[in-house]
Amino acid sequence: MCKGLAALPHSCLERAKEIKIKLGILLQKPDSAVDLVIPYNEKPEKPAKTHKPSLDEVLQWRHSLDKLLHNNYGLATFKSFLKSEFSEENLEFWVACEDYKKIKSPVKMAEKAKQIYEEFIQTEAPKEVNIDHFTKDITMKNLVEPSPRSFDLAQKRIHALMEKDSLPRFVRSEFYKELIK
Repeated sequence: MCKGLAALPHSCLERAKEIKIKLGILLQKPDSAVDLVIPYNEKPEKPAKTHKPSLDEVLQWRHSLDKLLHNNYGLATFKSFLKSEFSEENLEFWVACEDYKKIKSPVKMAEKAKQIYEEFIQTEAPKEVNIDHFTKDITMKNLVEPSPRSFDLAQKRIHALMEKDSLPRFVRSEFYKELIK
């Protein structure tokens, strides 16, 4: 293990340099506004080309955000509702994390981690999600060596926020009432 600066073994110095470089890349500010434009399904969302959910499925969404999020039709409807309130960043972050977990290539994972960080996590990000400093710090540390679990804590916090805040508003909305009809 690395201890004390004076007696650092060569391998520890190399490791420290590697971490510093990775953090530097991750924390770089974009050079231009063009870098802030990240292609992210900017087309208007329509319910996915799946069958319209049954009344029973729709009624289950009242009590289960997970059932809503894992139903393509429900996800698209929920996203439309959140867009109407200008509060879709939490859902977009959650979806980005789900997509991120599917990446196998370490290089692509690092690129996607940086993209998610810049779009949703960093201070004054274009779609900054509301997470506490502890969660933000843990997430940043996880991104030194990106893995499929790098965003797990932040994603759980955002899921809990949507469950507590967004889902009840959605269930009271006209979007949801139309589905029940």
